[in-house]
Amino acid sequence: MIKRHRKRKPRLCLVSSSGGHWEQLQKLKPLIDKYEGFFVTEKTMFPETSDYFMIQTDLKDKWMIPKMFVNTIHSIIIWMKERPDFVITTGTMVAYPFYILAVIFHKKIVYIETFGRANMPTEAGKMMEKHADLFIVQWKTQVKHYKKAIYGGCLY
Repeated sequence: MIKRHRKRKPRLCLVSSSGGHWEQLQKLKPLIDKYEGFFVTEKTMFPETSDYFMIQTDLKDKWMIPKMFVNTIHSIIIWMKERPDFVITTGTMVAYPFYILAVIFHKKIVYIETFGRANMPTEAGKMMEKHADLFIVQWKTQVKHYKKAIYGGCLY
């Protein structure tokens, strides 16, 4: 007799920085309800509902490199515990370690370009497009800035 193993549901990692990126990502909560997964964002002074919190940083932060080092270590720990099949992100800095881990472990990457940029590409978008399995923009005007972009409408 052949035993058939029940295939597990895909495990999703939804990760983004705080603010507007996080608000947009929250619109994808029904995916977590349908499949399995977890949310990751930055710890700020505003209370948020997330499974994991990272240190908030940006490119202009003089402590960005040490903060990103700590976030990377934390990301590896989360990755090993959760073992996601997909990384879905609206960006930015907090998503980079998960993006790199997805590339290393050959997992699927879904990048959703921010709603806040209608007429120009973002640095995160330009970088993540290279490995994204699905690259979605929220404005039709953004399609021309990326080779892999598809228009998906806005998350709001």
